[in-house]
Amino acid sequence: MLVSEIMTRTPKTVTPDTKLLEVVSLMCLFRYSGLPVVEDDKLIGIIAEKDVLHRMFPTLEEIMDGISSPDYDSMMLQYKDVVNLKVSDLMTPSVITVSPDMHILRAATIMVRHKFRRIPVADAGQLVGMLSLGDIHKAIFQANMAESIG
Repeated sequence: MLVSEIMTRTPKTVTPDTKLLEVVSLMCLFRYSGLPVVEDDKLIGIIAEKDVLHRMFPTLEEIMDGISSPDYDSMMLQYKDVVNLKVSDLMTPSVITVSPDMHILRAATIMVRHKFRRIPVADAGQLVGMLSLGDIHKAIFQANMAESIG
């Protein structure tokens, strides 16, 4: 079974100029953990919840400082500053993708190796879909259940 058979063909995307407030709203309202970033129909990055939250994490120096512990409550307040940034300020520009003609178990192997729950599907640098581990599991379940019923 190929990625193209089970991927989401019209994923929600954002541009590098999209305000993070819009992105985090989509993440919280629609439970997106990450969104592909496109420009001129080309996949140029990905913005994930971890990218947004990482901006508020304590620095290594703050963690290693034995004199005082980081003020996590103050760090949480930085969220208001973070959401005023643009996608380009926090996105991951080097994107690992799978191709639409890849077998779904090969795609799952790549996803598990990189600890991804979802991955962009690209053809010649152009985003053609998104694939999640849930998509793969559902397809395998359906294929096996249809076989056992029939």
